[in-house]
Amino acid sequence: MANKTVTATRMELTRLKRKLVTTRRGHKLLKDKRDELMRQFLAMVRDNMELRKKVEAGLEAANKNFVLAKSTMSEEAVNVAFMTPKQEVSLEVSEKNIMSVDIPVFEYKTRTSDPNDIYSYGFAFTSSDLDDAVKSLSDLLPDMLKLAEIEKACQLMAAEIEKTRRRVNALEHVIIPETEAGIKMITMKLDENERSTQIRLMKVKDMLLEDAHHYSEREA
Repeated sequence: MANKTVTATRMELTRLKRKLVTTRRGHKLLKDKRDELMRQFLAMVRDNMELRKKVEAGLEAANKNFVLAKSTMSEEAVNVAFMTPKQEVSLEVSEKNIMSVDIPVFEYKTRTSDPNDIYSYGFAFTSSDLDDAVKSLSDLLPDMLKLAEIEKACQLMAAEIEKTRRRVNALEHVIIPETEAGIKMITMKLDENERSTQIRLMKVKDMLLEDAHHYSEREA
């Protein structure tokens, strides 16, 4: 273990073995979490791509209708048409937890349920292209909110995946190898001490036997 001093005792050996078991279990759980996060992240990315194409196509169609409306109406008439909006939209933000990641959930409510309240003007002095543009934007609002929700969720999931990946790498390439090296070093040191003790005991036994033999010779 580089730059670390390990006490070569059986208590320390037991502690490191317990730490290794816990670390390996945590490593497996984090790997499972990372894999599940990746699976859900890729699914979100696919949904995000499809929804973004749909929203961009809707915005393009709405812009075309606005251009057509401005070609048949004066700029002052368009500005007057949107001067006093009739409908109001309130947004509520909540959260749901996915693999310890708090994902935002957007829900919107309109002030009234009348679908005609999206038009803030009368139909006598406006073109049908303007009506189509307003209607397309109104229909596109749920998809736009869903797109914002998914894109924020993808950002949060990507950050959590990166954080989990760093933890997995730290366990796999640093903590687990260091712990295994510490266990190996302590085990070798304890075995060496045990062999040294046995050798000393054998020498003491030989000395005792030799003294006993000399004592027997002197008695004889």
